[in-house]
Amino acid sequence: MIIVTGAAGFIGSAMVRQLNDAGHLNLVVVDEFSRADKNRNLLNKAYIQKLDRADLFAWLERMHASVDFIFHLGARTDTTEQDTEIFDRLNLHYTQKLWEQCTQYNIPLVYASSAATYGLGELGYEDTHDIVTQLKPLNPYGRSKNDFDIWALQQEKTPPFWAGLKFFNVYGPNEYHKGRMASVIWHTYRQIKESGKMKLFRSHRPDFQDGQQSRDFIYVKDVLKVMYFLYKHQKDSGLYNLGTGQARSFLDLASNTFHAMGLEPTISFVDTPEDIRDTYQYFTEANMAKLQSIGYAEPFYSLEAGIEDYVKGYLLEGLGPKIF
Repeated sequence: MIIVTGAAGFIGSAMVRQLNDAGHLNLVVVDEFSRADKNRNLLNKAYIQKLDRADLFAWLERMHASVDFIFHLGARTDTTEQDTEIFDRLNLHYTQKLWEQCTQYNIPLVYASSAATYGLGELGYEDTHDIVTQLKPLNPYGRSKNDFDIWALQQEKTPPFWAGLKFFNVYGPNEYHKGRMASVIWHTYRQIKESGKMKLFRSHRPDFQDGQQSRDFIYVKDVLKVMYFLYKHQKDSGLYNLGTGQARSFLDLASNTFHAMGLEPTISFVDTPEDIRDTYQYFTEANMAKLQSIGYAEPFYSLEAGIEDYVKGYLLEGLGPKIF
């Protein structure tokens, strides 16, 4: 059987769909299942058991012989949260315990790291292991992810295969519960639907024009394909970037969302909120050579194609957001 943590969340629930579509029905889904808006993401998906995240370790002690693989996608992901204790408990210590059990019980592990580990990108965006201890994340969330990456690379005993995936800016269906932390595409769609207009953050740096702040936006369906590739591959353990390898501007993103909705763009600019202004990334772009070097050769959705599939396939249809 395969375990997916964070299974009611955005990427976790989408991974359950990916596994179901590939014929894997013998799944154990793990999360904190108190929110109905998140639990909706598991509708019409096949699994054999639901586990609260607090019960996973004791369950593994009893059932580890039946477990073939773990996708650890559960984490606290709020980049504005400043309480380091929350991140230490949920992102660092929880993942350390899971790593230790995967090592003890010989279970392969893929876990979610983050491009937030790169901070302002002073050292670039290469997923080489020798720069990990030098990275300077901009917030407690990014630090918790980098702290675990550092810890993992120091371990002499490891799972039989492991991969830490530095997710860049993931967007797509099943993110509807994330509120402020949902993707810019989701917020753009909502704002256009409500007002017919879109407001983007004004640049507060002289080297970037308004709207030209750029990120590596990756469609969740590409993320799923990479994770399934690693499940089948189970070689070449290490940290891997997971983006498209091409940065695109927020202006491109907004314009393409308007076009996918059949509308002409109407875009204006507002000041970046002060609580995130000092830690706002103006450019991210994944170097994807390492993943390609181990045999991953699938093309990634372009920003245009990804937005069109997301908007037309999941947002415009029916009476509300469609679950993937």
